[in-house]
Amino acid sequence: MNRTWYPHLVVATIIEKGGKFLMIEEISEGRQVINQPAGHVEEHESLVEAALRETLEETGWNVSLSGMTGFYHYRSPHNGITYFRCNFFGTPVEQASSQLDEGIVRTHWMSYEEIQSAQHRLRSPLVLRCLEDYLKGQRLPLESVSNLL
Repeated sequence: MNRTWYPHLVVATIIEKGGKFLMIEEISEGRQVINQPAGHVEEHESLVEAALRETLEETGWNVSLSGMTGFYHYRSPHNGITYFRCNFFGTPVEQASSQLDEGIVRTHWMSYEEIQSAQHRLRSPLVLRCLEDYLKGQRLPLESVSNLL
């Protein structure tokens, strides 16, 4: 069977408050994993809009985005899908809802050490890589994302 290949475009956010990071615990492919708030970009949606929406839907938090750590390419050995991840960072504004997306078990505020010690439970290596890039000061301004919609 000849299958057409296409990448999955996703956004994710690193939200920091008092040295802790907003993380989600979710069910993915039958496993309970830890991830940053993340999800697919929808049609007619900018990357920034998608990041704000996904963070709110998965955590109940309205956030303010400050910039990006980078753009990441990853092929999952679990499902063979190639992901392109645009990773943003920012700060919490207010908790707007306690209702979370289907598949989200709970949210956590975790330290870097707690996340690092849970490596075996991370959804992908991108979780730790993006966080480490953020912690070492890797920054791109929000203006580096152009929206021509």
